[in-house]
Amino acid sequence: MLGPSGCGKTTLLRMIAGFNSIEGGDFYFNEERINDKEPSKRNIGMVFQNYAIFPHLTVRQNVEFGLKQRKLSKEQIKTQTDKFLKLMQIDTYQERLPERLSGGQQQRVALARALAIMPDVLLMDEPLSNLDAKLRVEMREAIRNIQKEVGITTVYVTHDQEEAMAVSDRVAIMKDGIIQHLGTPQDIYHRPENTFVATFIGRTNLLEGKLTQENGQMYVSVEQEAPFAIDVNTTEAQDVVVSIRPEEFQICTSGEGIKAEVLDSIFLGLNTHYYCKLGNGKVIEVVSESDLRSNVEKGSEVVLAVKSHKINVFDQNGETNYSKGM
Repeated sequence: MLGPSGCGKTTLLRMIAGFNSIEGGDFYFNEERINDKEPSKRNIGMVFQNYAIFPHLTVRQNVEFGLKQRKLSKEQIKTQTDKFLKLMQIDTYQERLPERLSGGQQQRVALARALAIMPDVLLMDEPLSNLDAKLRVEMREAIRNIQKEVGITTVYVTHDQEEAMAVSDRVAIMKDGIIQHLGTPQDIYHRPENTFVATFIGRTNLLEGKLTQENGQMYVSVEQEAPFAIDVNTTEAQDVVVSIRPEEFQICTSGEGIKAEVLDSIFLGLNTHYYCKLGNGKVIEVVSESDLRSNVEKGSEVVLAVKSHKINVFDQNGETNYSKGM
């Protein structure tokens, strides 16, 4: 679940856990409706933003905790604890107290403790937000791999777009308590439901456009430039909003396309980001793969060719995407 702060992600997660009341709708674990079940009977595991591991217990004792609460035999507790200590790669410091662990190691302990009880659903509330950037990348890869190996349905809340795309099979984009788009990361990125989703996931340029029809073919013009053919799910001529991601432009020195002036460029290794001014004064972002040669010079007059099969065309209100699916 992905969305801006205050959109309802954590509230929804707490409803699943049973910590918040449910005012409408139903929650099911497979075929079982769990709305009226006590939180302790829902068989969930939960990993919090602040880890919430017990400071006075060793790593092993933390992982054992939920298993002891369920009154498993000593042999079962040992087997299950050993399994998840090894799976999470924390078996070498199982006798340490949390104060002697790094943030990433503490997060692994919290995850091992949540998984050891073999929950029906694992809930994770921004579990990586307290880690530094490099460790976040490492941990999200570890979570993805472990989740695939264990195979437990996981509901993961984050406000980090890249993190959501990296760990998820399906993403729910939320705004003001309403799910705007539910789909695969690829679907949400390439064919967002509306302009909110288009602007929230990745970067995009929203431009004024106009749809027209000629001999059964639909055309779109962007910012009053020359029209080009487009495949859309409408035959109505109308004003539209066109979403073109920075990488969906191609910088050319001649040919057909949108005329622009290069204002500035930022070299970021693999890619170079250009800021270009259109004829009407609007500034857009363009991303090109970096070249061994120098960047396109500031002040250069260029033509921006558009990868028309990738762009998205919305109605004037930005609520309906007319672009055909992938």
